Amino acid sequence: MGQSAEELHRRAVELSIRGKNGEAERVLVRAWASAGDVDLRARILGTRAVVLQRTGHAADAERELSMAMALEGLQASTRAVLMGQLGALALGVGRLHDAEQALAAAIAGLGGDPVAAARVRMNRSIVRLQLRDAAGAAEDLSVAAEIFGQAGLSVDEGQAQHNRAYVALLQGDLVTALRGMEQARPQAAASAAAGGICDADRAEVLRDAGLTRDAEQLLASAATVFGAHRMPISRAEAEYHLAVSQLRHDPVRAERTATAAMRRFRALGNDTWANRAEAIRLRAGLRGGSVQRGGGRVPDPRRVPTDAHVEATAAALDQDGSTGEAAALRLTHAIWRARHGAAPTGPIRAPREAAIEVQLLAHEARAARAQAQSRPADARRYAAAGLDELAQWQASFGSLDLQTSVAMHGNGLILAGLDSAVRSKRPDVLFEWSERARLLSQQVVPLRPPPDEHLAADLAELRMLRADDPDWLAQPRAAELRERARSRQWTQTGAAQAQPRCTLDELTAALDSRTALVSFVFSGDALTALVVTDSAQTIVPLPGAAAGRAQLAGLRADLDMAASVSSGPMATVVRRTLDARLQAIADVLLGPVLTLIGDRRVVLTAPGVLAGIPWAMLPDMSGRTFTLATSASRWLSGRRARPAAAHTAAFVAGPRVARGDEEVRAAASRWPQASVVTGEEATTHAATALAAHADVLHIAAHGRHAADNPLFSGLELADGALFGYDVDLVERVPETVVLSACEGGRSSVRWGEEAIGMARVWLHAGARCVVATPVMVADDDACELLAAMHEGLVAGHEPAEALAEASRSTGLVTSFQVHGMGF
Repeated sequence: MGQSAEELHRRAVELSIRGKNGEAERVLVRAWASAGDVDLRARILGTRAVVLQRTGHAADAERELSMAMALEGLQASTRAVLMGQLGALALGVGRLHDAEQALAAAIAGLGGDPVAAARVRMNRSIVRLQLRDAAGAAEDLSVAAEIFGQAGLSVDEGQAQHNRAYVALLQGDLVTALRGMEQARPQAAASAAAGGICDADRAEVLRDAGLTRDAEQLLASAATVFGAHRMPISRAEAEYHLAVSQLRHDPVRAERTATAAMRRFRALGNDTWANRAEAIRLRAGLRGGSVQRGGGRVPDPRRVPTDAHVEATAAALDQDGSTGEAAALRLTHAIWRARHGAAPTGPIRAPREAAIEVQLLAHEARAARAQAQSRPADARRYAAAGLDELAQWQASFGSLDLQTSVAMHGNGLILAGLDSAVRSKRPDVLFEWSERARLLSQQVVPLRPPPDEHLAADLAELRMLRADDPDWLAQPRAAELRERARSRQWTQTGAAQAQPRCTLDELTAALDSRTALVSFVFSGDALTALVVTDSAQTIVPLPGAAAGRAQLAGLRADLDMAASVSSGPMATVVRRTLDARLQAIADVLLGPVLTLIGDRRVVLTAPGVLAGIPWAMLPDMSGRTFTLATSASRWLSGRRARPAAAHTAAFVAGPRVARGDEEVRAAASRWPQASVVTGEEATTHAATALAAHADVLHIAAHGRHAADNPLFSGLELADGALFGYDVDLVERVPETVVLSACEGGRSSVRWGEEAIGMARVWLHAGARCVVATPVMVADDDACELLAAMHEGLVAGHEPAEALAEASRSTGLVTSFQVHGMGF
């Protein structure tokens, strides 16, 4: 016996919910052919309208609903259902206030059908979110989730919980948003289309957290899914959010993507979203709309929008209720005008309820206008106010991944402040802004996360995937495990306290006659050094910085070649080339400052553009005691809280390191109390267990830096890689960590100042200092140098001093250097 019209209608509804719109439409045709009841016929027309709207046929959908509403003899409950579908249609074309009214009427009329009312609440929550009524949206979603749960509708409940997490995103709570989406995904992503929606929303979390590359991969994938399932509105929304992400780092691509999204929205009759996409297109033109002419960049009239175009688009956004987007457009325009010498067009304002991005844009616009009006002190004050607001938002983020990525939001303010500070020619001002830049992702001191057996199991599985497949990160299972690891670190690493920022006077008073600070400052287009001793504070311009940075491009290749070609006829040629490059870099960076520091030991702080420099190999630095501090404030704070002398040490040698076993045994022989594991016993579990009970941990292993996923950088042990995430599983982190591994000290730069790699992971977890190398190093050199270094550590010398003594006594010049509190 065939299915009844009612059964066919129910099936079509289920197919539509699962994103199978084409099949749903075919089933609805069959249902209509056999339906005799007027209410059922109206519901079939209503469901068909939903399918038509989702597949981009808004006009046809409205016609179907009009036909349904015109049928005579409809029950009140049926009219309520149709009213809900009318509200969904209005939402789809961007008529938000019409949608809210229709959906409210539908909810009121569905009192006898709580599940149907809950589904209408889901749509109303979306309307309220777009109208920036987060509290109202959260209420609708909470009620809907409870009703779905009581009815045993796990998929619907999961989607309500997922959307509740999206509300947290709009409220700026990234941790709650990611955790909620991860928890809801097993139920919410019941189909490929639903999974695409979940991925697109999660991409917004990652984008707002500064992880634009990951976000853009998810959005591109979701857009493909939406295209395959005939969901043009969802596809256009994914393209819009992709453009928003690209705006952060590639305005030219953002302009193209936003243009495509805008045209798609116009074709679908959704002017509200088309205006939002147009705003991103205009902002991209303002950020990238200049060309090189003569000695500088000038506006490109083909890409820079007119004042009238900007204001017309902003006014349309205001009328649509998108006040935050309107403000962002006007503020971006104000910044462009200030930086190109144009007169101000009006006051700088941001809606009180606008997102953090808009609030920070307002501070940046005020700073740019003040700088243009020759009010540098005001420019710095406005930039500082914005960074203070950002710091308040960051205060609850303990995760290293999250701290370093959300620094994206402060990048424009930091560059504005640094540029003004350099122009001030005042050491105290430059030091303040240097420290602001260094602390942008380090202001929060983390709480150690609790032991997590689930994270340990996920990392163990990832180790197996990595061992079996060189392209392991591209596997769907690896991506799932990677996201779970990220979610756990975000949610389980709490914030203990804020790191106070020291003043130049406090630092100067703490320096003795044999110690100097050299802080390199990058202000966007210029590199400057600030040299501080106990008796002087000097700003040193570095006019050759552009040439020095050009030398950095080939440095890594030269270093790798020198480490692998240590003998034979080519060795001399390779070494000569490397020495010339190192000398050129030293001439630019150190030449102007060496006369100021003399033979003092040095605290170095450096921006991300100088990440990867093997400072110990530069002329005049070999054999000198120095430490690469994350910030002067962190160094000074750690100096005031020196630990007791080290008494215990643990050593681990990974597989296939030519002299690894010899290295760790020779180093361990210097210690009265030392634990050593090698061979098959040198597992990740053994390493993390030993770390919890040692003052010094030394790992000799092959290292691999994951540039795109720094926390998945690894040290190769017997059972696979010891990841950055594994450090969270260490119960107590050693004071000193020695990573005798190629690339153990390498890092990836995030948003200008931010550099993250294995050394930074250990420091963030609580280690005082990390001895590591950013490049390849010969096994013979590592074995001899580091064994000699341990003699100094056993004697009570501080790590940077012990490493410098070892370099002098062995005559070896290597790339090993100390990060953090080296002395």
